[in-house]
Amino acid sequence: MDKTLMLNMLQNYYGLNKDIDFASLLGISSQVLSNWKKRNTFDAELIYTKCLNINPEWLLTGNGDMFKKNISNQAHEPGEVYTLKTDRVLKEQSIPLYDLEATAGLVELFGNKNGVNKPIDYISIPNLPKCDGAIYVTGDSMYPLLKSGDIIIYKKVENTIDNIFFGEMYLVSIDLDGDEFVTAKWIHKSEKGEEFIKIVSQNSHHQPKDIHLSNVKAMALIKASIRINSMS
Repeated sequence: MDKTLMLNMLQNYYGLNKDIDFASLLGISSQVLSNWKKRNTFDAELIYTKCLNINPEWLLTGNGDMFKKNISNQAHEPGEVYTLKTDRVLKEQSIPLYDLEATAGLVELFGNKNGVNKPIDYISIPNLPKCDGAIYVTGDSMYPLLKSGDIIIYKKVENTIDNIFFGEMYLVSIDLDGDEFVTAKWIHKSEKGEEFIKIVSQNSHHQPKDIHLSNVKAMALIKASIRINSMS
């Protein structure tokens, strides 16, 4: 497979439209990335260490799936557990892992009344609060707390002002002129009043934004995150 195409596929997977953002993820300059694309080459070892859960066969030969789908045999660690005082932990639970890109978005995934959206795997982590599902992180708005390729585990909530715990981290679906934008953000109170919420990134390069509640189509409280450390 053409290596420039592979680079573009990786960049699209992580939701990074600008080369400078993708270069930052890889820990290289944008000029190095530009040269890779011009020369149809890349440093496979570097990409393997920076792009979590990547399939080494795909990286080296272009064959097979871009990312490993089964995480059950991979070494991983719970990066963080985010609990409320009212949470009751479960000794065991099987949490479905979904491919958000394979669905029509978070709203459809949360609806899923007929079981159309099938999990690609299941995660079992002891002593977590009750959770509804998990998805992969894309983008860098919560970096370094969350990185592209991390897994976030969530509990669905009703997107009304009474059900929001301000100061906590949420998975949010926002309607932007008919397009769905899904993001993980801190949720704060807005100075514009109770009809708004302020979404805040961990990454200081992303500015806070006030969102009217009518544009919030789905919300989930993030309960834990997982970072993949080994592909073996």
